[in-house]
Amino acid sequence: MKRVFEIGEIRKWTHIVALQDTAIFPNGPVHPVYATFALARDAEYACRQFVLETQEDHEEGIGTFVSVEHLAAALPGAHIEFTARVEEMQGNTLVCNWEAHEQGRLIARGRQIQKILTRDRLQSLFESLPHGSDLHGVG
Repeated sequence: MKRVFEIGEIRKWTHIVALQDTAIFPNGPVHPVYATFALARDAEYACRQFVLETQEDHEEGIGTFVSVEHLAAALPGAHIEFTARVEEMQGNTLVCNWEAHEQGRLIARGRQIQKILTRDRLQSLFESLPHGSDLHGVG
C-alpha cells in the first residue's frame, strides 16, 4: 500500500441518478426513484476512492461490508454528492462512513469496509470457489 489514511480524511464523489438506478426488479419497476441497492453500489464506489489512492499496482480492494440507511427519495437526474470519511484503517482494512446528499438534503448514510489484498491472493481466493476454475485468466 502506498499510504495509510488519517482518521477523518474525506473524499467526495458525485453521481447523477439515471433511470437504471431506480427500483427495477426482475418482475418490473417498483418506484421511479433512486433504489437502495444502487445507493449501496455508489456508496461503495465513493469509499473506493481511498483504495484507488492507496493500492499498489499489484493490489486491489474488495468490499466486505456495506450498510445503507435510506432516508429520503431522489429522482432520476438528481445530483447526489457522496462524502466518504475514514473511520478506521488498520493493516489492510479500511473502514469508512458515508453520507449522500442532494442539494444539501441527506438522503442516505451508512458504513463500508474494504480490504486491500494482492491481485494474486484475490485470484487464488476466487479460483477456490465453486466454478472458480472458470475464471482462469480473468481479471
